[in-house]
Amino acid sequence: MRLTIQRVSEASVLIHHTLKSKINHGLLILLGVGTDDAEEDVEWLCNKLVALRIFSDEDGKMNKSIMDVNGDILLISQFTLFAS
Repeated sequence: MRLTIQRVSEASVLIHHTLKSKINHGLLILLGVGTDDAEEDVEWLCNKLVALRIFSDEDGKMNKSIMDVNGDILLISQFTLFAS
């Protein structure tokens, strides 16, 4: 699996000028799944993502996870992450 993670104040997906999904404060994740990826890889990755401390705490230090800030996740399939 390959992914790109971005913290966002808001993010949305439009398809043919139609809103398909939208989030507020949280993570925008572009995810590419390869042929060698297994269910165990998905479980490990999900646990890792929700535990990443990439949101600021009250002192401005990156010390909070997506769970701590009650953030949203917008996950977008992106097979081109495997392009050579």
